[in-house]
Order: sequence, then structure tokens, then C-alpha cells
Amino acid sequence: MIIEYKKVESSELINQSLFYLSWINDHRGDFHLAVQKSLGNDAKVDWSGVRVICLAPNYKKYDLHAVQVMGADIELWRYRLFKNSSLFLEEVFQRTVSTSPDIVTGKNPVMIAAGKKAALARATGIYSFEQHLSGKSESIREMVLDLRDHIMNLDPAMDEVPKKFYIAYKISQNIVVMNVRTQKIRLYLKLNPKEITSLPGNSRDLSGHFGGDLELTVASPSDLPIAKEFINLAYQKIGG
Repeated sequence: MIIEYKKVESSELINQSLFYLSWINDHRGDFHLAVQKSLGNDAKVDWSGVRVICLAPNYKKYDLHAVQVMGADIELWRYRLFKNSSLFLEEVFQRTVSTSPDIVTGKNPVMIAAGKKAALARATGIYSFEQHLSGKSESIREMVLDLRDHIMNLDPAMDEVPKKFYIAYKISQNIVVMNVRTQKIRLYLKLNPKEITSLPGNSRDLSGHFGGDLELTVASPSDLPIAKEFINLAYQKIGG
């Protein structure tokens, strides 16, 4: 087991992990000799579960996608070190997900596939943008896509982070969090409502909310220009 630890988010993490995994598999003899030199000639090496465990403060969306499709034995763990010296570990991705054979006894194959997808999301903690659009009306979908394009075009470094109940857009920290509902979209922005002289009617002061202190509701295309204006303000304050 190789443990790769990074103090900061790094785009080289997955490439380095693949290199180390390949190296250890290509140098089993050297590794075995090193083990015997350290632990004695009777020491044995179990090669059945060779893997890399990555520990980092965060991962880029391209890394999360890469480990899903490459099939390598890599685990991703996110950590947080708090001021009181508490360490928090969160599993982000583990390739070894149960793949027990299906027992088809009249069950709807569509429901089986949906259940598998949900189980995978729970096991890996990885969600997609498309999941938040599933089952939504065409008008809601169009407004979400419009907002997404506007946000992502603000900065090449903008990162889209889909979670179970929301989609976060961030650079160094969250700029806006989008919660897609059946008939409306709720935006939570990193803006202090008390510093804004004229708040629109579709806004609320939610000081202390995890996503952002200012909430904006987008219920129709006419709400989009105001939403984009305040998204720009949040970007300029935090990311621009």
C-alpha cells in the first residue's frame, strides 16, 4: 500500500500515483528483498491488494473523472486539519465497489440500474451535474444551463463541484452554490446582504448559511439578469 500525501491540491497527484503503482509492480523483486532485509528472511509480501491511497485537501474534477475511468487501484481521501488539531478524513473515491451478480426475479431492469447508480454515488461520494437536471422541466433546465455557462465563463480556474443536494462553483472558495428545485433555482452567494444598499425582491438574508449569506430565487427567465449581476459581484469579491 502506497500512501501519497499532499499539503495542497495538486494536478500532478494522479499521475504520480500511477507512476508509483507501476513502479512497485515492476520492482516486486527489489521490494521483496528490501522487506526481507528489514524484517527477516521469513517475511512474506502479499501482492493481492496493491493500491495507492491519496490524501489531499481537495481534488480537481478532472482527477475525479480520471480515476473512475482508468480502473487503477487508487483510493482518494480528502482531509481537513482544524485549528484545535482535530483531523477529519472523508472518502472521496474507492474503486472497489461491490459488484455482486444481479438476481432477476421480475424486477424492472431500469430500477436495478438506477439503484446501482445511486449505490455507486453513495459509495464514492461523487455526483454529477446531470443528476441535478434529471426530472426537471425544460424551462428549469434551460435556466440552469444559462447560469452555469455564465459562471464557468467568469474565470478559467472556476471549478464545478456537484454534491448530493447542490452544485458549488468555486476558485479558492465557494462563490455561488446552486440548489435546483422542481419549479425554481436557489442561489446562495458569498455576499454580505448588510453591505448591499438595494436588495431585489427575490432575495433573502441568510447570514450564516453554509453556501452563502445571500439567497436569490430564480423562478423565471426574467430573474436571470439580476442573478448574473449578483454572481458577478460575488466573483469580484472572492475570486476576481
